[in-house]
Amino acid sequence: MFTGLVESLATVCELRPEGPGVRLVISDAAIADRSKIGDSIAINGCCLTVVELNGAEMTFEAGAETLSRTNLGRLQPGSAVNLEASLRLGDSLGGHLVAGHVDAVGQLDRRDDDAQWSTMWFRVPGELTRQMASKGSIAIDGVSLTLVDVTDHSFSVALIPHTLSVTTLGQLQPGDAVNLETDLLAKYVERQLAWKS
Repeated sequence: MFTGLVESLATVCELRPEGPGVRLVISDAAIADRSKIGDSIAINGCCLTVVELNGAEMTFEAGAETLSRTNLGRLQPGSAVNLEASLRLGDSLGGHLVAGHVDAVGQLDRRDDDAQWSTMWFRVPGELTRQMASKGSIAIDGVSLTLVDVTDHSFSVALIPHTLSVTTLGQLQPGDAVNLETDLLAKYVERQLAWKS
């Protein structure tokens, strides 16, 4: 489990083809120093397992399914990514409960900047908006955010200067793809309501 509070804006060093997937090498000394083989790390909100450590470099394996259903398949060497190590029992939960299981890839539709602040509108598959509500939670590329407005096929979030500067969200431009994970509790509520009807 994760909180959606990004710990580091890290850099992709290498993507090596491996079977139908890739070995993804990411450099971040702070997280690598306290990680071990087998640990779960959220990369742009997608939970992957550390399979190799070499100084500040961490290596992950991403299969064809992961690459096709997330924005990780679009990464290149030099790409910036949001990193968060998994929660440990007793850690502070400052964001919301994030599983690291990407529900869908959305797209930035519009960005309204006001000085160092920004309101962003994202286009999303319609079935996901049933799990969204104004003032509810959403994880965008692993960043825990509060929903502002929700329509049938889109939603907006308001971003503060700090979030824009310490995550990949500040670099987003219209048309860019983002990983989305709706609120875990909303998924269960929707499932229960569907089962009862």
